[in-house]
Amino acid sequence: MRATIKSSDCVSSEISGEHFIYEHTFFFVKEGTTKCYDGNKMHTFKSGDFGLIRKNRLSKYSKEKNSQAKTTFIILDEMFLKKFQERYASGIVAFRSNETFMHIPKNELLTNFIRSLIPYYNSAGKIDETFADLKREELLLILLKLKPELSGLFFDYGIPDKINLEAFMNKNFMFNVNIERFAYLTGRSLSAFKRDFKIIFNETPNRWLIKKRLKEAYFLIEKKNKKPSDIYLDLGFETLSHFSTAFKKQFSISPATLLNRKERI
Repeated sequence: MRATIKSSDCVSSEISGEHFIYEHTFFFVKEGTTKCYDGNKMHTFKSGDFGLIRKNRLSKYSKEKNSQAKTTFIILDEMFLKKFQERYASGIVAFRSNETFMHIPKNELLTNFIRSLIPYYNSAGKIDETFADLKREELLLILLKLKPELSGLFFDYGIPDKINLEAFMNKNFMFNVNIERFAYLTGRSLSAFKRDFKIIFNETPNRWLIKKRLKEAYFLIEKKNKKPSDIYLDLGFETLSHFSTAFKKQFSISPATLLNRKERI
């Protein structure tokens, strides 16, 4: 079972990642600075900040180089939220924000809540599920007291609506998630996604994604003088060697050679 309350303490020269957000997640930055990208804009969370990540969204994140990153994550999964709503008969207030990452204003109740978690952590930085549900209920009561409109977010159990596939893919092509996930996020079955994709782009999703990412890579190297090692992860490639091979196959020149050619001009 995945821990629902976890403290992540790590030291690294650079920590970055990419995720599909499965469940609403509350977090507290104990130390360091984290930058989060949602496909539209960058959000910065610093030491002492509280935040909320919306489920069914895509995200990229990075943490400052040569810094110690310490963050507490609390997952508010759908099963827990349904039990909470039933127990407390919580009403629903309309929630109008479309942000993936939300800053929660600093508050003494939240500060004291985070402090109250300390005695419950085990050596792995997790809290036993016996206590985790009680502490999550406490957190949710605090959040709804501070921002009643969050009920419209937490207690909405619907799946993503069908949206404009072309606009979504042109905005999110750099996220390294599978085709099934893209289909889900656009409100389609896998078969419907592939059918609509072929109609719109006249190409299969996998081939289109590779070509789109490589085209962006060529632009960044040729026009922005970006190093291949600095961009391949951001463009959705898992390894530099895979990126370089695909790039050379597409353009008959390696990304390193293109960069060196630009630097000599």
